[in-house]
Amino acid sequence: MPISAAPSAVCSWSLQASDPAELVTRVKATGANAVQLALTPIVESPQRWSGVFDALGQAGIEVASGMLETVGEDYSTLETIRATGGVVPDASWSATRARAAEVARIAGSHRIGLVTFHAGFIPHEASATRAKLFDRLREVGDLFANEGARIALETGQESADTLAQALDALGEDSIGVNFDPANMILYGMGDPVRAVASLAPRILQVHIKDALPTVTAGTWGSEVCVGTGAVDWSAFFAALAAVPASLRLAVEREAGDQRVPDIRAALALVERCRSS
Repeated sequence: MPISAAPSAVCSWSLQASDPAELVTRVKATGANAVQLALTPIVESPQRWSGVFDALGQAGIEVASGMLETVGEDYSTLETIRATGGVVPDASWSATRARAAEVARIAGSHRIGLVTFHAGFIPHEASATRAKLFDRLREVGDLFANEGARIALETGQESADTLAQALDALGEDSIGVNFDPANMILYGMGDPVRAVASLAPRILQVHIKDALPTVTAGTWGSEVCVGTGAVDWSAFFAALAAVPASLRLAVEREAGDQRVPDIRAALALVERCRSS
């Protein structure tokens, strides 16, 4: 199985910490000693977050990868995120590019080799809109490649086949996939186990997150604690055997008010799947 021997990480934003000290405390409470670190707060609130690398390092917590939040994302509904997500909107592209350049600089200075983000909804058919999106993704990819980092696009906002086709058309080795099985369910974009086969050559990191499908077409599914949703984790881990890269896992929890216990449960599930 291509799962890295390195320990699973925890997504820093899942812990809703107000400063580096609180982040360290909450990471330790999960039992993890690695994070996927949200890098946008360091750009937007340097007075609060510029010391996060020192704080994590002193606590023995590894930064496994980074995350970029594009400007103006609104996840209120499927319609709002379609309009505002990723590098697609013209109105926010200039600000998103500037933020990406700063995040790339931070990634380079701290030797973070992978940064993930949502590209936005990728059209399946060739069009002027898709060509413009590809140009922007290449530009962001170059910003990070110049700092020694790769980027990985989150799954979910389009089908696995559409994303695989888009990545093939892009033809950029520096751009891969951050596979999130729950996102496939939340967006109603197919079976995550089957999706692994379509995206396997491009998967660079996996988010451990679970969800239940919507009961009302056109609305979000529901994120739930790992192991209580629709992801077939045994089958999912088996499918990851087809991925050629050595994968790092990162637990993400974006709902609920029991984040630390839920993350601990997810980490325990990962260990059971690793040892089976």
